[in-house]
Amino acid sequence: GPSQLDTFDPKPALTKWNGKRLPILEQNTNKLLGKPRPLGNAFPSPWKFGKYGKSGLEVSELFPNVAQRVDDLCVLRSMCCDSFFHAQGTLEMMTGSGLFLRPSIGSWLLYGLGSENANMPGFIVLGDPIGGVDQVKVFGSAFLPASYQSTRLGNISEPLPNLRPSKPLNEQRAQLDLLKQLNEMHRNNRAEDSKLEARIQSFELAFRMQSQATEAFDISRETAQTNKLYGIDNKTTSDYGQKCLLARRLVERGVRYVVVNHRDWDQHGNLYKGHAKNAGEVDKPIAGLLQDLKQRGLLEDTLVIWGGEFGRTPNTEGKDGRDHNTSGFTMWLAGGGVKGGHIHGQTDEFGAFVTEGRIHTHDFHATLLHLMGLDHEKLTYRYAGRDYRLTDVHGNVVKEIMA
Repeated sequence: GPSQLDTFDPKPALTKWNGKRLPILEQNTNKLLGKPRPLGNAFPSPWKFGKYGKSGLEVSELFPNVAQRVDDLCVLRSMCCDSFFHAQGTLEMMTGSGLFLRPSIGSWLLYGLGSENANMPGFIVLGDPIGGVDQVKVFGSAFLPASYQSTRLGNISEPLPNLRPSKPLNEQRAQLDLLKQLNEMHRNNRAEDSKLEARIQSFELAFRMQSQATEAFDISRETAQTNKLYGIDNKTTSDYGQKCLLARRLVERGVRYVVVNHRDWDQHGNLYKGHAKNAGEVDKPIAGLLQDLKQRGLLEDTLVIWGGEFGRTPNTEGKDGRDHNTSGFTMWLAGGGVKGGHIHGQTDEFGAFVTEGRIHTHDFHATLLHLMGLDHEKLTYRYAGRDYRLTDVHGNVVKEIMA
């Protein structure tokens, strides 16, 4: 839940109302917060905004490096969703439903498009687990065949343990063939269990990965200049920088969908310290990724998405924090066929509610699939007697952002 008010959606009116009650919130408490809750006073952003690039797009001083790439960004200032809490909100953003078990976006993309590289997983998640969120549900394949679930990697220094072969390949091949025979005998009695088939395929994929994944995950092959571009030479930005660099290497080698997590944006208090720390860790790596993709000619074929599960309120929570806001928040896209240096939609003068160009989560997903070459109404999977979609029975493509 990064704050749109302190990053990409400036609201100078909050300064005029600083410390006062906002009438728009007093009248719409339930709509904003989902239930009656005490409301704090107007809380202007502690950071200044500036205009950047040819587009003049406004970005806060939290993101000085990303600000230099604004002409590549398509900023969506009119996002909204249904789920107020982190676990449900993350599920909604990543699967389309905050209530029920559904396949993750990456699983749908892998199901619809397949993998570009048979020697690598098609859906990879990098970074620390998101606090309070079930990683299996958020990044799983649910009722889609289990082979479409994500491969979740943790420690960046050793993202895949045991990747280097411990035995000669011919000996490994013989062992794997025997194991496959035994597994297939077992599977023949359980034809409806896709998890068993996925397990068999995972052994084969792991064997093939030894030939290519070792090189793909070895970021030491990159130049000092590239490391500096991603902030890997700096203690503050090194960890996230390595993940962003690895994401580029994976996309370059045909991995269909990569998630790079960064947690702890949930500043119900101490917003200044928390958001400053978080932005300081990710700003340079994200800008480096955008620049690197563009100079390699990859950005036009790669869709980069930045955002969280919801935004924050324009009033204080406690002394110096912000509560969750599902009624109006910001995400941005880059590359992949979207307009650069473009702003879509807007919120009211305080940043509480969408007033123009509303994009619900379902619309966002429909648009994402469209940009990836898929029709969200036709990408279906038959389960439990009906056809399921990432967008359920909703969603409209936001054509205004297409380049």
